[in-house]
Amino acid sequence: MLVLMLLSVTGCFSGTDVGEQSAAGGKTVNLIYYTIGDPDKDLRMVNDKINEVLAKKIGVTVSYIKVPWQEYSDRLNTLVSAGTPFDIAFATEYTTYAQRGAWLKLNNYLSTVGKEMYDTIEPVFWDGMRMDDGGIYGVPTNKEVAVRDQWMYPEKLVKKYGIDISKYTTLESLEPLLKMIKEKEPAYQPMELDKESQNFFALDGYEYVSEKTLPLMVQALVPGSQVVNIFETKEARRILDILRRYYVEGYINEDAGMRESQGLKRGELVFWKAAGGGPLSENSWSKDRGYKLVAYPVTPALITTESIRGGVMAVSADTKHPVESIKFLNLLNTDPEVRNLFNFGIEGVHYTLDAKGQVVPIPPKDNQGNPIPDASPSYAGVQYTQGNWFILKTMGGQYPDPLDKWDQFRASNKQAVKSNTLGFTPDLSRMPIQMENIQMVWNKYFPSLMTGSVNVDTVLPKFNQELKQAGIDEVRIEVQRQLDAWRAAHNTASAPTAGG
Repeated sequence: MLVLMLLSVTGCFSGTDVGEQSAAGGKTVNLIYYTIGDPDKDLRMVNDKINEVLAKKIGVTVSYIKVPWQEYSDRLNTLVSAGTPFDIAFATEYTTYAQRGAWLKLNNYLSTVGKEMYDTIEPVFWDGMRMDDGGIYGVPTNKEVAVRDQWMYPEKLVKKYGIDISKYTTLESLEPLLKMIKEKEPAYQPMELDKESQNFFALDGYEYVSEKTLPLMVQALVPGSQVVNIFETKEARRILDILRRYYVEGYINEDAGMRESQGLKRGELVFWKAAGGGPLSENSWSKDRGYKLVAYPVTPALITTESIRGGVMAVSADTKHPVESIKFLNLLNTDPEVRNLFNFGIEGVHYTLDAKGQVVPIPPKDNQGNPIPDASPSYAGVQYTQGNWFILKTMGGQYPDPLDKWDQFRASNKQAVKSNTLGFTPDLSRMPIQMENIQMVWNKYFPSLMTGSVNVDTVLPKFNQELKQAGIDEVRIEVQRQLDAWRAAHNTASAPTAGG
């Protein structure tokens, strides 16, 4: 009953029931699939088309449930904690949930019904997915292996003021630009942040050893780098001071510490924004914003555990349909028809193909059949959450992708460098109280500190004091012990290697 209530609340479950006949004559199995993203107007229509295709190909249908961005983490936690039946989910906090026993171990399936998918996805992704027990508990999105932090700007303003964006790679360097924009372009928000903020610490070479709600980091390219509470470092203090100054000067949006993380809002006038992305990301960002953006990477092309685990689909450990779930994920990662349907919707309804075979979205229409300018699409998949990119069609239209887009991605992947801690996952399952307390303290202080919204002199000492009371030093010592053992076992004191 609870599942039916959850599905009806979202208003977007499939019209295909468990008992529907597949083309092969047997009964289809219906899988419940949760993912992140605002529910689309045409989600039901797309879900029905997906099920028509899936039933014919593998005798499976899905109840395709999209949960709004700001609600997804809580909904997933409730599903897992309450034992509510579901089959597949987009795995935010993959590591934590795997250690909780929430995800199905996939190793045996990847050599049988999932073998085609296993062979298709870059080996480095599978390496980064392995937990300390050797288990793989999710299917990674086959995409760029190194998600670089990139800073994006409106091309119109970059040209107008002759800005060389390659010169601005530190927070400090942005100050004259932000000052100019505030004075000369009052319609633009100089700098946009939200409560999830940005990993500015990566600018100094730091990466998280686990989830970012545990503020323990190491320097990714420094062999033997020690685990630190990042908020006790001089680098963090420098960054926080700069952010505070920018906030006081009015460069950062006033609601940054409370604003939920979201995609790029169409038409919103923002001068500087940061995002993680791979080659050609500015094309998709321009489409989202509705005006041309240019972007420049400010961190190295570094393959980290975090970048590998950024887009993962996992199967519930309690699923009653493990084989069918893997068959579905296998098809999604190897079958272009299914993958493009999930990403773009239905050809002729949500997009057309131009003369080059590229996707051109069809804008939503009003009741008179007129296109609605700047309207959200009737359907849009969230690309990084749903499987193999390399079988997707490329985008045409106003900001077309190059036809060799995926070749450029493959070439970029070969140039990426592996972090010294790629694949390291601390097991903190014996420290649940400390972890819960640390997260509570993090929630209390991180959003406001990392957006410049509060006085650093008074708030940072309180943050660190309460982190200590919550047990961060005990956790840090345990993580360091496990990292030392992992390094010894993997002999990783040597220099980093390329990811090819």
